[in-house]
Amino acid sequence: MRLWSLHPRYLDSKGLTAAWREALLARAVIAGYTRGYRAHPQLIRFERCTAPLATIDSYLLGLLVEAQVRGFNFDAGKVLGTRSRRRLTVTRGQLAFEWHHLRSKLRLRDPERLRLLPRTIATVETHPLFRIVPGPVAAWERGETR
Repeated sequence: MRLWSLHPRYLDSKGLTAAWREALLARAVIAGYTRGYRAHPQLIRFERCTAPLATIDSYLLGLLVEAQVRGFNFDAGKVLGTRSRRRLTVTRGQLAFEWHHLRSKLRLRDPERLRLLPRTIATVETHPLFRIVPGPVAAWERGETR
């Protein structure tokens, strides 16, 4: 499960679709609808919020907006409940880690999309739910290049 802190515009079609499915799974876990993935490290930052369901719904909304921009037909009815007005933080280290991870994926999966992306992390935007703060890669990150 990868709940990207990066803005969804950087994801390729497969990545955006996977992020949508994985965020829906995360929502089901947070809502208590499934037992699987309850201990997944990517859920930590959502579960620690004062309103985890509203926060994951806000995350899903960011993916939905990008999907609509691209003409995808994601089910807007799956983004339920209220939205969080609070933003989560993501460290510069975590954002850089995810940027490197995404670029590695795109190198293999969609080289054309990779060529369209900024080369450096300096101008990269986050998902609308997040704001950047100084710091290293998140302690919960389990990626292969951590």
